[in-house]
Amino acid sequence: MERLRRRRLLRAGGLAALASVAGCSAPSGSAGDGDAGDASGSDDADVTSTDGRDAGTRVPTPTETGGPRPDLDGADVALEPIASGFAAPVDFVAPTDSDRRFVVDRDGRIWEIGDDGRRETPFLDLSDRIVLGSERGLLGAAAHPEFASNGRLYVRYSASPRAGTPDGYSHTAVLAEVTIDPDARVAADPQERTVLEVPQPQGNHNAGAVAFGPDGYLHVPFGDGGAANDVGRGHADDWYDAVDGGNGQDTAANLLGSVLRIDVDGRGGVPGSDAGADKPYAIPADNPLVGRSGLSEQYAWGFRNPWRLSFHGADCYVADVGQGAWEELNLLEAGGNYGWNVREGAHCFRRDSCPTTAPGGEPFVDPVAEYPHDGGDVSGISIIGGHVATGDAVPALRGAYVFADFVASGRLFAVDPSADPPWGIRTIPVVGETDLARYVLGFGRDSAGDVYVLTTAETGGGGNGGRVSRLVAP
Repeated sequence: MERLRRRRLLRAGGLAALASVAGCSAPSGSAGDGDAGDASGSDDADVTSTDGRDAGTRVPTPTETGGPRPDLDGADVALEPIASGFAAPVDFVAPTDSDRRFVVDRDGRIWEIGDDGRRETPFLDLSDRIVLGSERGLLGAAAHPEFASNGRLYVRYSASPRAGTPDGYSHTAVLAEVTIDPDARVAADPQERTVLEVPQPQGNHNAGAVAFGPDGYLHVPFGDGGAANDVGRGHADDWYDAVDGGNGQDTAANLLGSVLRIDVDGRGGVPGSDAGADKPYAIPADNPLVGRSGLSEQYAWGFRNPWRLSFHGADCYVADVGQGAWEELNLLEAGGNYGWNVREGAHCFRRDSCPTTAPGGEPFVDPVAEYPHDGGDVSGISIIGGHVATGDAVPALRGAYVFADFVASGRLFAVDPSADPPWGIRTIPVVGETDLARYVLGFGRDSAGDVYVLTTAETGGGGNGGRVSRLVAP
């Protein structure tokens, strides 16, 4: 994973001071602290996982091949309306072994979309087990790599507190496997199996995206537990005494503030070990904390609210929502510590100076791109992670990672992943008769490599103003 170790932005000394902040600045009329949830290797061509399973042919990434290089100078896009009538569309599922497309709505329903828009009946309705409010709801889904044959869909949602969730906590975050008829227009008699339950002290910072990597393992991000500053009820103390709190820096107390990596095809924790023998999933033997102190599910940590993540080949892009000053885009690496709440982006958090390494000497991993809350064209309040465009719908963006801010202001963002980091962020205006809507909640990519943007005009997770559009050339 050394190829992912990026040139450091942080330098000892000369660090700018950050004022104490209570949270992201929310737009007028929105709830919570303004996070997105408010609207919300190997260089071998073939990859084999550590348990011998063939993970198929890996797609080379721009960081490895040097191309295709996007042409971002003067690039712009138009929107092709695909479907509307959603409450708050937060995720887009395009099974790799199928040409079907599904949209995850925060209110608990998953809809299939076709050439004529959204179907009249939800493909899957989980609304009877969903808790809404703050940043809770149905927050993400991923189709098993063999979905067309096994019908397994993995969903992340907020449920009422379950057994084992401490008194006073907001809810239980659930990762569930739902098995359905993969050929059905409507998922009748779905079979649900709980894979993971994580107590959540607050209603925000829930992350929610889930994604399978090219190794066949499921990657599951969790925020720091909510509220502000990574402190308070349900937030562990950590080694950094200069700033209180620290689920993001604690790998032993809970699974919060981390990206997990698990094997949903296995059972019983770490193979060949008695640890976790009762777990309804297996833990890959090459996870960085296996055999070490800490919770072995964790693959990387030091996150605040990794709202969306996506894969392109072996590269995993993680968009982590900042608190009040910086938004950051990261490339995921095994055992990487991304700094929260010691740092926000590549900057010290609430102090003039801060460590550049964790206690064991491992350097914090810098974002590959970041932008501030104030100043210039590239600014905002909550980063919304996207996808690398590989299709031909917008030739200028082919090879670019396309993303946005929650408050879109009529434009998207893009970076060139084949450039040397830190990557410069370019604004991509949206032109034409179809506007972007006020809030961007997520992105998707279909089997042709075209990118979709998920938007809404409201912030509360209700109504019917949500829509899905495909990015096309003007």
